[in-house]
Amino acid sequence: MDITSFYNISSGAIQKAAETSSLYQTNKAAEEGFSGLLDKAIENLNTTNSYLSDAENEELRWALGETENTHDLTIALQKASTALQYTVAIRDKFLEAYREIMQMQI
Repeated sequence: MDITSFYNISSGAIQKAAETSSLYQTNKAAEEGFSGLLDKAIENLNTTNSYLSDAENEELRWALGETENTHDLTIALQKASTALQYTVAIRDKFLEAYREIMQMQI
């Protein structure tokens, strides 16, 4: 939540809360750093893997005739496709950033 608009309020309590919140967010971001980013990336991969597995299971159930509900199959396939596209886009951005860092002059 962005509370920067509260800086101009004359109430001392609100100004103090806004400043404390900004300092907390800055410290939290500094502490997380790479480990937080890595944890989120691993969580993203696990979620994508789960969606792909669910889609495969739905395909097998539909192919074996255990279910005739194509709606669930379509939803599972769309979730898996969207998650995979998102994961590939994130990977591409990471690789692009890595290439930029490697081209920096020291």
